[in-house]
Amino acid sequence: MSQPTVVATRPASPRRIAALALPALVVLAAEPLYVLVDTAVVGHLGQVPLAALAVGGTVLTLVAWLGAIVAYGTTGRSARRFGAGDRAAAVAEGVQASWLALGIGVLVAVGMQLGGGALARTLAGEGGAVADAAAQWLRVAALGAPGLLLAAAGNGWLRGVQDTRRPLWYVLGPNLLSALLCPLLVYPAGLGLVGSAVANVTAQTLSGVLFVSALAAERVALRPRPTVIRQQLVLSRDLLIRGVAFQASFLSATAVAARFGAAAVGAHQIAVQLFFFAALVLDALAIAAQALVGAALGAGDDIGARALARRIGLLGGVCGTAFALLVAAGAGVVPGWFSSDPQVREQAMVAWPWFVGMLPLAGVVFALDGVLIGAGDVRYLRNLTIVAALGGFLPAIWLAYGLGLGLGGIWAGLTLFVVIRLVALLLRLRSGGWAVVGAVRA
Repeated sequence: MSQPTVVATRPASPRRIAALALPALVVLAAEPLYVLVDTAVVGHLGQVPLAALAVGGTVLTLVAWLGAIVAYGTTGRSARRFGAGDRAAAVAEGVQASWLALGIGVLVAVGMQLGGGALARTLAGEGGAVADAAAQWLRVAALGAPGLLLAAAGNGWLRGVQDTRRPLWYVLGPNLLSALLCPLLVYPAGLGLVGSAVANVTAQTLSGVLFVSALAAERVALRPRPTVIRQQLVLSRDLLIRGVAFQASFLSATAVAARFGAAAVGAHQIAVQLFFFAALVLDALAIAAQALVGAALGAGDDIGARALARRIGLLGGVCGTAFALLVAAGAGVVPGWFSSDPQVREQAMVAWPWFVGMLPLAGVVFALDGVLIGAGDVRYLRNLTIVAALGGFLPAIWLAYGLGLGLGGIWAGLTLFVVIRLVALLLRLRSGGWAVVGAVRA
């Protein structure tokens, strides 16, 4: 076997981790920021177009979530190959992930042409102007799904070879172009809501083309390999099941909050969106962990991988604590940014102590999730999430409803969810069973 590459075995100092995490953070933030611009532009068209964008955007958010799953699964596999000194094999993982992404993207695009109307009516209610407008937006916007998913696969393998700079430009550039195009197409060009969809498609397709061009420049074989694609599908399946457990948990929490009244569910929405924002930032650290841990294990350095896991877990705790301090300092101000209703602000203060106390723990959990994804220990993560959701979070929040514990009970349940995962992740880390060395995890 050839010697591990210099880049793969470079000591993972805080500066090195930051060099991978900060560009990844910009990539993660680019899409949500563009959605805000898109919403602001369409919002001036009236209630119906804005409601239609909300319906259609929900569907595209799920497609982007599928892309994130493909990216995370690809990063660990590519990083192992890269750490073993075989960059060509690391890139080849990206080739197969791109074929998988393209296949899913084409299925989504075709499916929305055939079933977009029925899906829009299901989400928006039978018939009506909102359903019709949402269906029209979906049919156009879905044409960008292949590019969106190809970009996700490209992010995955480039992170695996520890290159987060090119993804930064390949995502940020098209999104900036789209942000400029959107108001021009919506208003001066007179396309209205459809102009928003065209701007989306333009950005996603351009981004996908840029990532494919990066693959082509590597001069590796571009033919599909069904065996590798099947292996990637298994990994993606486990991440998908894990994600579904998360989605079910948070949807249930919102449903329970709604049963405590409008003020409670409004306050819950404020706190949970801030939690998701914190998760977005901390995911950048998890992405750095995926790349560095995968490379270390691919290089056969399990001792280095364990040391790296401890360092990244500590950094996650520090970042989570920093967020907690900011949230605590903003307790009397931040809820007012989102609502002028005094009852909503009062309810937000019920959730706030739980939110603040849970953030340092969540910082460690998100970081260690990245460590295990980089190690390919995804089955353990899948099982842990299911157990924590079914055995902790869901029973706790429905018990809170049954006992009338209000929003405090719901956020106690979320804290329990984080604590169960933290304990199990620390036990897994200590056992060393995750640190399997080699270019491919057995």
